[in-house]
Amino acid sequence: MEVKRLFDIPAYQLEKYPQEDALAAKVDGKWVKYSTEDFIEHAAQISLGLLALGIKKDDKVAIVSNNRPEWNFVDIGILQTGAINVPLYPNISEDEYKFCLNDAEVQIVFVSDEDLYKKVNSIKKDVPSLREIYTFNRVQGANHWTEVLELAIDGERSKIDEISATIKPDGLATIIYTSGTTGTPKGVMLSHSNIISNLLATIDMLPIDHTHKALSFLPLNHSFERMASYVYMYAGVSIYYAESKDTIADNLKEIHPHFFTTVPMLLEKVYDKINQKGLELTGIKRKLFFWAVNLGLEYELQGKSWWYRFKLKLANKLIFSKWREALGGNIVCIISGGAALQARLARVFTAGNIHILEGYGLTETSPVISTNCLEFESRKFGTVGAVIQDVEVKIAEDGEILSKGPNVMMGYYKRDDLTKEVIDQDGWFHTGDIGIFVDEKFLKITDRKKELFKTSGGKYVAPQPIENKFKESVFIDQMMVLGENRKFVTALITPSFANLEDWCSKNNIAYSSKEELVKDPKVVGKYEEITGQMNQNFGHTEQIKKFELLPSEWTVETKELTPTMKLKRRNIMEKYKDLVEKIYDV
Repeated sequence: MEVKRLFDIPAYQLEKYPQEDALAAKVDGKWVKYSTEDFIEHAAQISLGLLALGIKKDDKVAIVSNNRPEWNFVDIGILQTGAINVPLYPNISEDEYKFCLNDAEVQIVFVSDEDLYKKVNSIKKDVPSLREIYTFNRVQGANHWTEVLELAIDGERSKIDEISATIKPDGLATIIYTSGTTGTPKGVMLSHSNIISNLLATIDMLPIDHTHKALSFLPLNHSFERMASYVYMYAGVSIYYAESKDTIADNLKEIHPHFFTTVPMLLEKVYDKINQKGLELTGIKRKLFFWAVNLGLEYELQGKSWWYRFKLKLANKLIFSKWREALGGNIVCIISGGAALQARLARVFTAGNIHILEGYGLTETSPVISTNCLEFESRKFGTVGAVIQDVEVKIAEDGEILSKGPNVMMGYYKRDDLTKEVIDQDGWFHTGDIGIFVDEKFLKITDRKKELFKTSGGKYVAPQPIENKFKESVFIDQMMVLGENRKFVTALITPSFANLEDWCSKNNIAYSSKEELVKDPKVVGKYEEITGQMNQNFGHTEQIKKFELLPSEWTVETKELTPTMKLKRRNIMEKYKDLVEKIYDV
């Protein structure tokens, strides 16, 4: 069969690669698996239940949940009724829920647990369109999602077939609200064909098949993870959902997956933890560990000598094999997206036969524009790979990346004005990212157009390359470069406290709190040393002249990061405005 709409995918899997564990999640300590048939049956019951509740074509239904099979049942169930799925992050504020639910005029919301039920229920009175809230977990006083299943009437499956037959590939499938680093969320309208075109263009670039398993932990409401899940389903890959971010390491060892998708910040934390374990070693074991790491940091995809390859083979046997075991032992590749990946991470993991394929795209492009592939000739460190099939990219005169293709969104919901700002008359989508082509083939992102700033001396500064370079230090977790309309460039830095505390222990530096730690003269001196070393990579106007160490990391909950782990620069500037003024008070 030909897949033209998103709800065709489970039926395609049933025809081609039926699985006993199409979807799986851990419940009460045990993995509960759903076959392809189970998936299709639950989705059909959801469809019939929604129809019984009065949901019609183009009505909006929202999902606010952690990753779990129920998410997929409801997703497909919504789509094959002709209704629109509005997935929302499970960790945004009540005000953001209120805005998105009202903007989309959502009628029914499915939430995962008691906390989210209370959050959404507390604003129900402020969302006139919202009729019902259903929970996936049992919550006292709340409607359970199985009540929707029970509304399905046997013998009415033909209703779904009748309705789904009228749904066109270019029809609206989903509205995804971008978290946004500034301003009000925008509802990105994606059609079935937007996402299907992206699926078909990327699936042949990935070495996946129906014998593989994938671990999923990035939020399913994010276009990156959602599209990846559709790719897995289409290829017959079994999808296992991690219990939480805290259990990923354990789940990897239980499931032994072949693939997972991630964002660079999580890879950075994995690498820091590995380094921390290396620092805890002593004697020859410690020397061997860092010999292997340093060897990995020199890795190139092609052109290394036989002597280097011999040493790397030894390093893989002695050290990197343990890294692979920690990831379950079966990893074919890890797909990274959502932000820029440090090239050193791609090098050292690839050296250890843990292949990280970095890609690029936006929610507005369904989302993939380009990606690296497993074959060495189709991969280049420090780039986001080659542009995918049927998609075009050109670099504007000001360096902005423009893209055109069947993956470009229908527009922003109810915001024709904003749509016209980003999609020009010739159909080019203006990404807001600055980039170049390397070797005429590989796209490289150099910065965000809106994040470029000009010093008071009239010099433009791109903060991202500076931040990414500094974060190569094991002592730096997060960083934001400052300097707009100022005489010189400065930074706010959150240390990698595990590595810093280990260094303090070895240097007999006592402290009673993190606030005291970041003010210690020896600690500040250490970061001055790191800054001096890193500044050598940049021109005079881009070098960090002063910095402040912060006693706590930035998080989504404290509103310095978006749910996709990008810096909310405006929020950070507002939160630390007094500290910033202190830095520049010279």
